[in-house]
Amino acid sequence: MQNFDYMTPTRLIFGRESIVKLPSVMSQFGKKILLAYGGGSIKKIGLYDRVIKLLEGYDIVELSGIQPNPKYDPSVLDGVRLCKEHNIDVILAVGGGSVLDCSKAIAAGAKYDGDPWDLISYKAKAQAALPIVDIITLAATGSEYDCGGVISRTETNDKIGYMDPHLFPAVSILDPVYTFSVSKKQTAAGIADAMNHTMEQYFAADTTLLNDGFCESMLRSLMINGRKCLDNPEDYNARAEMMLDCTYGCNGILSLGNSPSGWPCHAIEHALSAYYDITHGEGLAIITPRWMRHILSEKTIDRFVKYGINVFGIDASLPKQEIAQKAIDATYKFFESINIPMHLRDVGIDDSRIDEMAHHVAVNEGLDKAYVPLTEQDIREILVASL
Repeated sequence: MQNFDYMTPTRLIFGRESIVKLPSVMSQFGKKILLAYGGGSIKKIGLYDRVIKLLEGYDIVELSGIQPNPKYDPSVLDGVRLCKEHNIDVILAVGGGSVLDCSKAIAAGAKYDGDPWDLISYKAKAQAALPIVDIITLAATGSEYDCGGVISRTETNDKIGYMDPHLFPAVSILDPVYTFSVSKKQTAAGIADAMNHTMEQYFAADTTLLNDGFCESMLRSLMINGRKCLDNPEDYNARAEMMLDCTYGCNGILSLGNSPSGWPCHAIEHALSAYYDITHGEGLAIITPRWMRHILSEKTIDRFVKYGINVFGIDASLPKQEIAQKAIDATYKFFESINIPMHLRDVGIDDSRIDEMAHHVAVNEGLDKAYVPLTEQDIREILVASL
């Protein structure tokens, strides 16, 4: 078991009508708010009007139009500029994980005198950040309970996972009702995203029985409740459990004491969505079973056997190789069964930039130190198998 130093300073306010606590929450931080949101879905479901009414008397500056795979330019730069121009006290991020990820970069950039990209690219370390409160409307990324975010810079095809302890949200308000209107496509992508967060921590060299149990339970919960959400988008209990699954998925609690895995599927997918701007969860679903098949060996087979037996209920009396193959097949078939496109060509990616992406991942993501080290050729083979 590995040493660790763990902190979760975020307050979670979870459940139906939890938004009523918003005024008392925001009163802790000041009167000048940057309200960050995406393409307008919060207006369609009435959440925008509710927020504005609850925050009557506050000085609110709006940053709208934050995209999935949030962009450094314009969203982060615009947000930093607005914070500095209006002397913002606190950021209120309302929407999905992309809105919150972008808000985290803004929060750090607002307290930094140089180019905010210095912070995102780790050339400089944040010394402070604005406090962040969030209201989450999409169960997927888990950004509401961690200190990281992912930011894309289009002109350089970079998509960087930026983490800093200053970036934990101060308060996250989670009402499963606000996920009822999420489309089937985005619900499925959220399931895949959270499942992969869990798998990235499960497939590691040094793990504990406790963490394995957490991860296996999470995966079963996501599959069972995810299907229920797709079948009945207004199933409150299913939406609630899926939302909590996603919240736990990415803040490290599933892997305390484990050795690091390198998060190889995320590293590869970041190139896909940086180059082609595809839906992150769909890219992960496409890559994951191909990565699994690529790394299956005598060294890793016991991990796949445990995964197959405890997650999918595969007969433990079968030969190890058969259990492992069935586990990988079951992973693929689950994603396929929730109507995720399972080939890169299905999401508009052909073989024209495979070599370029493989090189980009190999140079920038450090997968030579992953659970199973991956060379540029390994990455290329996984991408080709995913076509």
